[in-house]
Order: sequence, then C-alpha cells, then structure tokens
Amino acid sequence: MTRKFIHRLLKNKSGSISAFLFSAAILINVNDSFAQASVTLQADQPGDKISKHIYGHFAEHLGRCIYDGIYVGDSSKSIPNTNGIRNDVIDALKKLKVANLRWPGGCYADIYHWKDGVGPKSTRTPIINRWWGNVTEDNSFGTHEFLELCKKIGAEPYLAGNMGSGTVRELADWTEYVNAKPGTGPMARLREQNGQKEPWSVKYWGVGNEAWGCGGNMKPEFYANLYRQYSTFMTNWDNSDKIYRVASGSNGNDYNWTDVMMRDVPASMMEGLSLHHYAVINWSKKGSATSFTEEQYFATMKSALQMEELVSRHSTIMDKYDRAKKVALVVDEWGGWYDVEPGTNPGFLYQQNTMRDAMIAGVTLNIFNNHCDRVRIANLAQTVNVLQAVILTEKQKILLTPTYHVLEMYNVHQDAQLLPLTLRTPDYVYGTDKLPAVSVSASKDKEGLTHVSLVNIDASKSQSMSIDLRGAAFNTVSGRILQSAKLQDFNTFNEPEKIKPAVFNGAKLNGSTINLSLPPFSVVVLTLK
Repeated sequence: MTRKFIHRLLKNKSGSISAFLFSAAILINVNDSFAQASVTLQADQPGDKISKHIYGHFAEHLGRCIYDGIYVGDSSKSIPNTNGIRNDVIDALKKLKVANLRWPGGCYADIYHWKDGVGPKSTRTPIINRWWGNVTEDNSFGTHEFLELCKKIGAEPYLAGNMGSGTVRELADWTEYVNAKPGTGPMARLREQNGQKEPWSVKYWGVGNEAWGCGGNMKPEFYANLYRQYSTFMTNWDNSDKIYRVASGSNGNDYNWTDVMMRDVPASMMEGLSLHHYAVINWSKKGSATSFTEEQYFATMKSALQMEELVSRHSTIMDKYDRAKKVALVVDEWGGWYDVEPGTNPGFLYQQNTMRDAMIAGVTLNIFNNHCDRVRIANLAQTVNVLQAVILTEKQKILLTPTYHVLEMYNVHQDAQLLPLTLRTPDYVYGTDKLPAVSVSASKDKEGLTHVSLVNIDASKSQSMSIDLRGAAFNTVSGRILQSAKLQDFNTFNEPEKIKPAVFNGAKLNGSTINLSLPPFSVVVLTLK
C-alpha cells in the first residue's frame, strides 16, 4: 500500500519513518514496490522565496574554529592573511556565498562579554573557555575582527547575545556599539575611539542561546519573560532599527517550549524562534566520523530525516499563534555529530567529513527549501574544524569537505522561488526498517533558470527516475554531481580533491520529461533552461 506524506515524517510503532499530512509545496509517495522514483514538477507555479539565509553558517569560539581555523593573528608570517584572517578561508567562504554567519556561539555566547574583545589587543581581557576545552583565549578576535570577516566574505553578521551571564545593559550597549550613528552616544564614541567611525548596521541578533541548557537551564516561562526584558532594550518603541531578534528555541522535539514562547511573547518583539537538531546515533556513543557501518549510516540518516517532523510540528504550533507567518523558524544549529578524531582534544569537537555528511547536508537543505514559508534562517554547525565543517585546516594546508561542495552546489536556490512538486520514491531498506530513498527540492531563480536538487541516500542501489515537467518548456538540461566510491570516503590534506563536484551528463531531456539515474549516496543538481 502506498504511504503518502508531505513535509512531515512520523515514527510508527515499528520505529520506521512513515507518512503524514498534505502541503502545497511537495507531495511524497513512498513505496518499496516502486520500480523507480518519479517527480512531477509544476514549473509554472513559483511560490515562496527560499531565503538565502537558509544557507547560513556558524562560527563558535570552540576548538580550532576561530583561532587557527579562521584567525591566525596579524603577526603570522607563515600563513597568508589579511589582518589576521586566513586568505584561503576568505576565498573559500566567498565562493560558498555564505548568507549569514553566526558568532560567537553557541554555548560560548553566554559566557562572552563583548567589551573584553574590543580596543587595543594588548589590553584586552583574556577569557577561560570553560565550555570547550577549558582553554584560555586572549580575545584578539572580537567584534571588529568578526565584522571585518563578514564584510570580506559578503555575509551578514548574526550576533548571539549573552543572556546567561550577561546583563540587559551589556546587550543593549552592544547593539548601540555596532549600530548607533556617529556621535550619538557613548557607545558610538567608544566605537570611533577603537577605529570604526561608521556603524556596521547589524540586523540579526540572537537573544541568548539554548536557554533550556548551557544558556541557563531555564524553564520556558521564565525564559519568555526574561527574553521580553532583554529584547525591549535592544531597540526603540517601534523597532525603527529593524533589528531581527531571534529567541532561544526548542531542544529538538520540546514542542511545549515553542508553544510557551509563541503564547507569551508578542510577535512584535520576536522576529525569529530558533530550533536546534543534530543527526546523532547515540549521545553517549556517537561513533566514528569515518569508520562506520551501514547500520550506523542508516541510523544517522534516520536522525537527520527527523528534521522533517521537527520543522513541521514546530511550524504547526507557530501557525496556531501566527497565521501570517511573521515569526520565522530559525534552525541555527544543525548537522552531524560524531566522536572526535583519535588523539584530538575531546572538547574541540574536531571530526572528519565523509559522503555520509554530504547526504545529511543534501536532505536537510531540501527540507528547509520545501519549508521556506516558515524556515527563513538556518546555520550549519560549524564553519571550520568543528563538527560538520565545510573547511578543515592544518597549519598552512586547507581542504574543502564534501559538505562544502553540497552547500556550494545548492547555492543556486538562494533567494529563488520554490516550485511545487510531487515525488514518488522507493524505500531505502535496511533490515526491517526503511527510509525514503530520494529527496528533492526545486526552484526558479531571478534569471528564469530552474534548478532541481536530488539526493539518493541508498547505500547500495541506484535510483532510476523521471521528472515530468509541467507548465513550461525547456530546451536544455545540465547538471553537477557529488559522488564517491565509498560512503566512508573523505578528503585529506594529502588528497584534498578526492571528492569534488563533477559534470553530470546522465540527465536526458525528451520533450517534457527528464530521465536519469542517481548513483548510490549521491547528490545531483540540475539546471533547466
């Protein structure tokens, strides 16, 4: 029997992923009896905009993400840099089209005091990073350095404020420091004394982080009231600064947290509500990033695909209070999380990045694209040398991970209009459990190009499929593919281009139908003209 679902995946009693709900954007039919996958694409019905900010990133003071990964100091002679920021990292992130960059945390945000990181570097107050490795940082990378990084890579800054150990005034002062016009107050004068006359006009602000955990172990009712207090003093009566305040949201499936926040905080005080979810097998035994079995791979993908249920159910709660969808769902931490690489500091969260991570990235971004009516910001964790990083560094060396390549391939969707589609997909079966084998999203950009992103998560089977193009005529189809011989393959500093996108010539256009075959564990992005 066919199981139909749109957007929302729910676990049934056997533990498998099953289907639920209707949506205007995507209808998915899953059945292991299907000989091949098929897509019906409504090419003439562009809908909601896929915000470029879905393609955001996250750089925390954690391990070697900031120091050594992004910032080597302006006295470094061995690694080419601009004011201490690695030139190779700047170039790679510019190509990636990073829409926004979240900083300084994460858990670190709620112990960070921004005034300790401005002014002459010789006088800055060091900080002990007790959340991540208990190392002492000299605060040489602070507000000015971060905002310079954002300018160089073309990203909008997303600053995470300290609610856990900070004060209302501290956060209010930070917003004034970066946004106030010259000469208008003490923070603007302090900024000018520190070498920056003009404001940076930072729009995106997190008001605390994971308030349910490392941000203060708060209950939602308490945090909602505290949030109202902090957010009040970040701007004026009518928020003429157009500050975009993101409240600390749920830990995964804590739906009560979302309900309380939407109920107790007026929409006029909250532009976004966050959600964090990591693809994890078992928090107490996460497993190796590179030496994993198919059973572990399947479990990881099952966890990753739970993002569908989380986004759907949190969105439904938000709809109850906000039918106009004024408040965005902000998934500002997502990605795969494994045990650290052998011999590395357990508090640094350094892990390699395989084709498994490419699968996580592909299906997750398709979910966000297909829910772009509510999901308008998302941030992959993290940018360099931490968790599902897009870049790894080792002294002078740099490599781009499979995840980097997926994000780069998918950036064609940024600010494009979502196209509705119907997907029929076989199952990916492992033992008695099963998952939808194929994931897809599609969009039409400002130049009139249509892009279709496809993922086959099956570890061993290719997926023959057809795409029925309705409402528009196309003359050509081209594509790019990311694939490798083994799921466990990854790029190394000795072989940094083992996995990289290649031209995909396997899509054949015949009238209004495209036929193609998706290799096992592969990502394909098609361009239709």
